[in-house]
Amino acid sequence: MEEPYLLTAREARILLLSKAGARVNLDLRKTNRSWLVTMRNGEFIFPDGTRVSRETLERIAGDEGSVYLVRNGVYKAAIAGEHFYKLVPTIPPTIEINGIRMHRTKGTNPLEDTRNKVNAIKPGEGETVLDTCMGLGYTAIEAAKRGAYVITVEKDPNVIALARVNPWGRELFRGGKVQVVQGDVYEIVKRFGDGSFDAVIHDPPRFSLAGQLYSESFYRELYRILKPGGRLFHYVGNPGKRYRKKDLQKGVMERLRKVGFTGIKRVEEALGVIARKPEKKK
Repeated sequence: MEEPYLLTAREARILLLSKAGARVNLDLRKTNRSWLVTMRNGEFIFPDGTRVSRETLERIAGDEGSVYLVRNGVYKAAIAGEHFYKLVPTIPPTIEINGIRMHRTKGTNPLEDTRNKVNAIKPGEGETVLDTCMGLGYTAIEAAKRGAYVITVEKDPNVIALARVNPWGRELFRGGKVQVVQGDVYEIVKRFGDGSFDAVIHDPPRFSLAGQLYSESFYRELYRILKPGGRLFHYVGNPGKRYRKKDLQKGVMERLRKVGFTGIKRVEEALGVIARKPEKKK
């Protein structure tokens, strides 16, 4: 299947202002490349021959919060199922599930947010990393760029479907140093042998949606699969802290300590905590 062109309100407005078509970026600014969209009989013709009416472009131009796919038709990059999922045209894109963004975008962007998380454990050349909750895959891609071999797990097939059409995440599906596993990481982690990973990046959904991924039993599994000296970064965020004086990070740190992690401390810039499995005693 050929990859679709990606269209946002920005490109739609450029085309609507043109007299005979224009060159626009159609990969959510992953590259500086531009594609020629021509006009004929009042319709806009994309490079694959897809014809898009002015009325459709006007609708897209007014929708700042969505991404549209163009390939033999025009479709919103969204999926309605048990939840409502859509790509959001931040650069790089984030994903919304029921209106909740899966990356920090206020005062930062998904790429900077990802780098802060990966910097917390500094994966190195030849190391093996578990990325527990893939999302759009930026964490796995960033760790692989630093030389690590990454296994990334995603429970939701709808999230994987949107990751596949996102130009910023296509490295996930091209082989190389990233292996994508679909399934519930709470169960999948039990399949890994003791000491399988040099590092774990744990960036779960919020506690109210996936409380089991903040449990002592899950942390015990993460401890088991890490090599002695292995590092853990756990994104926690600060939900509730501002309004209810609730410190979720403190509870996470206490449970990590209980299962055996040491060197546990907060990483403010990444809104999470780091911890280490002790080295073997000589």
